[in-house]
Amino acid sequence: MSRALAIARGAASGIAALAIASCSSSPFALRQSQGDTHYSYGSGSNVLQHVVIVIQENRTFDNFFSTFPGADGATQGRMKTPSGYTYVALHPAPLNEKCDFGHSYSGFLKEYDGGKMDGFNLEGGGKPCPGPSGTHIYQYVEPTQIEPYWEIAKTYVLADHMFQTQGSGSFTAHQDLIAGGTIINPARTKSLIDFPSHVPWGCDAQRSTRTSYVEAKGSKLRYRRHQGPFPCLTYPTLRDLLDAREVSWKYYSPPEPSGTGEYWSAFDAIKAVRERREWRTNVVDTSRFFDDATKGKLPAISWIVPDNPNSDHPGNGSDTGPSWVASIVNAIGESSQWSTSAVIVVWDDWGGFYDHEPPPFFDQWGGLGFRVPMLVVSPYAREAYPSKPGYISHTQYEFGSILKFVEDVWGLGSLGSTDERATSIVDCFDFTQPPRSFTPIQAKYSRAYFEAEPPSYRPVDTQ
Repeated sequence: MSRALAIARGAASGIAALAIASCSSSPFALRQSQGDTHYSYGSGSNVLQHVVIVIQENRTFDNFFSTFPGADGATQGRMKTPSGYTYVALHPAPLNEKCDFGHSYSGFLKEYDGGKMDGFNLEGGGKPCPGPSGTHIYQYVEPTQIEPYWEIAKTYVLADHMFQTQGSGSFTAHQDLIAGGTIINPARTKSLIDFPSHVPWGCDAQRSTRTSYVEAKGSKLRYRRHQGPFPCLTYPTLRDLLDAREVSWKYYSPPEPSGTGEYWSAFDAIKAVRERREWRTNVVDTSRFFDDATKGKLPAISWIVPDNPNSDHPGNGSDTGPSWVASIVNAIGESSQWSTSAVIVVWDDWGGFYDHEPPPFFDQWGGLGFRVPMLVVSPYAREAYPSKPGYISHTQYEFGSILKFVEDVWGLGSLGSTDERATSIVDCFDFTQPPRSFTPIQAKYSRAYFEAEPPSYRPVDTQ
């Protein structure tokens, strides 16, 4: 029986002591069961040929689905006060929220507050909203403004216990969605956190650029700001497993004026891709996605990153994100590849917004972080019960759960990062059921709107 390091909750600083926990044969175990063992999910290996991972921005589960029937949402939240904490009601807010709240590692620890989940009011509101956020951050988006997401949740699968891998922002979150983690040393005690000191966030950065990391040192996690390596990284990603088995993949990301990917592409920070042929063949413009889907030319695995206005990022002044996602789902649903596809929509980090559910554990790499929403769309999406759509998965997931699912379906083996301990999202599917027919998701903005939309050349996030 091997042992795994886990960071116990409760330290006032939010960086807790490392505890030794007995667990399964995985060195990163904190594994949950695969949900209802009496339900037949099937493996998907004989059915699925395409998985599309859509990466939206900066929302917690409570921010989008706090009032969704049957889901683990909250309508009030804890707020820290000089004498302890009080409860405040979550108030409805528009999707195009003007404040871009802080969401760095230090902000995560402040908001987490040793497991009390009451420090959100102390988070900053960014340039448009200087100073602490106070009650403003205790909000949820009005359901009428995100109707496509609610329609998808009512029709397919909504996961209410997906936690981001780290308490950090977009740079590491996008890495986690291709690698399962950002561990940078053989002893597995150091993991990248936050974002590089200069842009672009990858191999194209100026040579003085440094990353930040957390280090498990004795019984503490130490934060090393801008003391990490240049952001042109050599750790393995899902790309390595896919290439080894000759499984096709693409990473769709918006254009950047200098052609570097800037903040947009996770593979700009992966040396083996950025400095080789795949940067030109496998990392492509987001605008190509609709054509590939319509012509039935989607690869086995796709990641797709939206342009800034379509990302749901607070502070961008736009409400097009839900329609953008609906357009992606509709493009696949109306294509010849629908019967062999799954679309996974996930938000990369919490964006500073309130969420009531504390992360279930800490590890030696700065995680888990806060909850984010996840939607799963497929003709094999699990139903609440036979012929009743709209299943809510309460299973504990992390970003490694998505990677594990892909690894299992294609028989790729394991990256050996958080995908080893994570529970696969396979219980969101029922591969024994006949494939469902597709009904288009209604949305405010059409596919034609996005096909005609010029690139914004604005970073989707700067944290």
